Amino acid sequence: MPNIDKIHITVSLVRQLIAAQFPQWADLPIKPIEYGGWDNRTFHLGEHMLVRMPSAAEYAAKVVIEQQWLPKLATLLPLKIPVPLAMGNPTNEYPWHWSVYQWIDGEIASLERIADMCTFATDLGQFLSALQRIDPTGGPMAGPHNFYRGGPLKTYDSETRQAIAILGNQIDAHAVTAVWDEALASTWDRSPVWVHGDIAVGNLLVKNGQLYAVIDWGGLGVGDPACDLAIAWTLFTEKSRDAFRAALALDNDTFARGRGWALWKALIICAGLPGTNPLEVEKSWRVIDEVYLFRCFNR
Repeated sequence: MPNIDKIHITVSLVRQLIAAQFPQWADLPIKPIEYGGWDNRTFHLGEHMLVRMPSAAEYAAKVVIEQQWLPKLATLLPLKIPVPLAMGNPTNEYPWHWSVYQWIDGEIASLERIADMCTFATDLGQFLSALQRIDPTGGPMAGPHNFYRGGPLKTYDSETRQAIAILGNQIDAHAVTAVWDEALASTWDRSPVWVHGDIAVGNLLVKNGQLYAVIDWGGLGVGDPACDLAIAWTLFTEKSRDAFRAALALDNDTFARGRGWALWKALIICAGLPGTNPLEVEKSWRVIDEVYLFRCFNR
């Protein structure tokens, strides 16, 4: 087996794996996707497929879960989601399972590509409501496989307070801590529901200015839907945030926990804790400002 800390996932490796395991696709061109995500390396396979390769062992457990559940969820949701076509097996050159998916047209969501932010927020809220209504029986509970998305926010309490301490007087530590404490003051006391686990602009595709697809389901699980609400502070502001909330039948406490999820992620990135993406620091500072300056929906 190779040193898994030094696997370099290249077009050559993908071509080798495809040729050995799916020879019917061996002649198709393969090229890396510019925005391939943080957890996986992604490649375009021909015109209508993509290959997703976990970039580390902690991401590999998600593959089997996605293969099992995404085809079932896809038939019950109002927007497109990835549909797996095949699952690759580990080899001496690459030690984890990997996936071939159907390609979905669309562009990564951004302020410039979204025609109307309130409509976009409503559509996303309705999508999440539909996801939460699907029977979760047998679904994977929050755990290490999805970094506890859908689980209790207190999982990240120590890490969040460490980040606050590191940032020191770069932030209003009192205000930020108050937001965090408010998020921890409640828990999900209803039946678990499906969660995507990483609702962020990089995982939302638009077409003709409208929300078209929700991709990257590595955080899939069942539990507390608060983790899917962080986008209310990472993308939406005021009116669009209100539109997002109106499309979801969730209480104030759940949105307070959602605010906590947004704050946790932004803090650990700004503090430079291990495993975070330094390219997201500037955006994370804006999220921190948004979180504690606009704490309540009804101002």
